[in-house]
Amino acid sequence: MSDAAPMTNTAPALSNGVLVGRLFLLAWRYRLHCLQVLVIQLVLLTMGIGGLSLTGVGIDYIKHKLDGTPLGQGQFFLTLPASWEYWQVLGLLAGIILLLAVGRAFLNFTYAVSVNRLVQQRLVVDLRGEVYDKLQRLSFRFFDANNTSSIITRVTSDVQSVRMFVDQVLIQSVIMLISLTVYIIYMMSLNPRLTLACLATTPVLWALSAWHTRRTQPEYAENRTLVERMVQTFVESLQGIAVTKAFGRESEDRARFDAANTAVLRQQHVIFWRVSLFSPAIGFLTRINMMVLLGYGGWLVIHGQLPLGTGLVVFAGLLEQFSGQVNNVAAIVNSVQQSLIGARRVFEILDAPVEVKSAPDALRRPKLHGEVTFERVSFTFNGAEAVVRDVDLEVKAGQCVAILGATGAGKSVLMSLVPRFFDPTAGRVLIDGIDARRLELDDLRRNIGLVFQESFLFSNTIAANIAFGHPEATRAQVEKAARIAAAHDFITALPAGYDTVLGESGNSLSGGQRQRLAIARAVLLEPSILLLDDPTAAIDSETEHEIFEALDRAIAGRTTFIIAHRLSTLRRADFIIVLEHGRIVQRGTHEELMRQPGPYLHVASLQLVDNRELQELKLKEGGS
Repeated sequence: MSDAAPMTNTAPALSNGVLVGRLFLLAWRYRLHCLQVLVIQLVLLTMGIGGLSLTGVGIDYIKHKLDGTPLGQGQFFLTLPASWEYWQVLGLLAGIILLLAVGRAFLNFTYAVSVNRLVQQRLVVDLRGEVYDKLQRLSFRFFDANNTSSIITRVTSDVQSVRMFVDQVLIQSVIMLISLTVYIIYMMSLNPRLTLACLATTPVLWALSAWHTRRTQPEYAENRTLVERMVQTFVESLQGIAVTKAFGRESEDRARFDAANTAVLRQQHVIFWRVSLFSPAIGFLTRINMMVLLGYGGWLVIHGQLPLGTGLVVFAGLLEQFSGQVNNVAAIVNSVQQSLIGARRVFEILDAPVEVKSAPDALRRPKLHGEVTFERVSFTFNGAEAVVRDVDLEVKAGQCVAILGATGAGKSVLMSLVPRFFDPTAGRVLIDGIDARRLELDDLRRNIGLVFQESFLFSNTIAANIAFGHPEATRAQVEKAARIAAAHDFITALPAGYDTVLGESGNSLSGGQRQRLAIARAVLLEPSILLLDDPTAAIDSETEHEIFEALDRAIAGRTTFIIAHRLSTLRRADFIIVLEHGRIVQRGTHEELMRQPGPYLHVASLQLVDNRELQELKLKEGGS
């Protein structure tokens, strides 16, 4: 099965070795927290062995009292007063063991808190913030090439997979290795031959773990892909709910999601069965060790070669804890698979090239005049056919240029080159005679006001939406911008006025109202350059007239690019360019283009015919 689909426009996929190295470097940032966790575990390990040893001492002491068996050398109670009764000795042992148990309980709680502080409150928050910050700096090309559900999954669940590596793989592996080393050394000190006999199955266990890792890694990768598809289906269903209901396709939509959900379930069943078989196999091998201990260890005790308490009982306890740590191999192996798959997907975002950024020696221009020049500009998406071809265009500061063209002609892409949403693949865009790539990116974009064809509003107050690009703006400035965009009247008619909280994407407003808020948001910046991507497409003719009467004041003195199809809008421009397949095929004023055969005259003639028919229809309705 294939690995999870890599993101488009990223660096080559990382190998497992490189990925583990990157994860170790990530954990190294939190080395003090990791060290604190490991110290706590070492203390817990020491206290556990101490309690086990004291239990063995107690058993040997009881056996000594029962049948006079000699006590081993160095046992601590040999230094106790000879007058002590057996119950005093046993009471002291029990008291120490109880204190150790209380101490272990407290340290276990401290360990849980420390791990949570490390992986949840530090690592996850920091890494998620780092991924989000990188997304803010990536170009539109990245988001055009990768679907939203994939990005959401990587920022949420895949970041948790990196946490899993630090918590359930790195820390647990170090704890396991230290614990196993201590247990083996202690067992060897008790009886080397018994230790070798009991641990004879360990090589088989490691070989089984390696085999399981190779088998399950593709399954975990496939599971991530299926989960991502399920999320994508869910997101698309929510976004298209109106279309689904309009066409009565609820049952089909539900079936599509059920199919995606079931595919995830089936894949999880495959993983579940393999893990379910692996864990008992590990447990069976560790039980064989205990069988060897009872047989061979019991023979050593019977023949006086191994003490019962500090020998066989302590050895049994050590072997049990050794087996418990070995059983963790199954959990660690599964965590490795999940964490590597998720981490690879997170690093794909972190490693994605930032195509549009400020040059190291970028020029600071807090205020631009607004002269824009395109010099032999071309733009291509991922090496495909050029969207914009050899565009030469000069727009003087304060001029308004309208852009006309069919769908896919390259209008929006051409306009997107001004604020550097993309950079040209050939040629250059000059702002005030300076290559836009030489300007500080923040300065450039703060001098540009944008209104997109589909306005996006945030789940916030109307005032906050208008002031989004200028959060320090006063209420008077916000209201002034709203008046310019012909939005003030409908805003004040709302129950809470400018403090009205909008729903998701401003869906509680009409399309025209959302567009007017977007225009107000752009106007509030008082930019040198205005980019209007067909801003009146969702507005009726009467409202369009109101808006453009106000925008005439806003446009005055500002360089304005406006994508438009209505003659009422096109006529307002100082000149018009017509795009076909990314090339400028016509340019001039409305009057000049109306005298030239070509696409502009064709579009204008169709609108004039439609307008004449509309007027005739209104006259007929009025007469009747």
